Amino acid sequence: MTEILKTLNNIRNLRVLSRGLSLSELETILQKVQTVVEEKRVEVQEIERKEQERQARIEKYKELLAQDGITVDELTEILSSKTSNLRKKRDPRPAKYQYVDIDGKTKT
Repeated sequence: MTEILKTLNNIRNLRVLSRGLSLSELETILQKVQTVVEEKRVEVQEIERKEQERQARIEKYKELLAQDGITVDELTEILSSKTSNLRKKRDPRPAKYQYVDIDGKTKT
């Protein structure tokens, strides 16, 4: 895959490859590459649009919080307390090994 990219990025290699092709073949290749590039542009624009919408929603919520007088510290406190209640601490596993130390106490 990297060899193909190296070939496509190098103008000299492209000229060498184009020697064996007719003009119509080169034009069809060009059309296909342009189609792929246009599809990629549309994808990138869609991602950027979604990110802008997300940022707009975040700004809207920031304004609502500011209007209600809720600070960032209060909000993080509220959110962190809810998430900590959702987590359940698991029971500790029993010790796998035991040994007796110099004083005669059993330790795990």
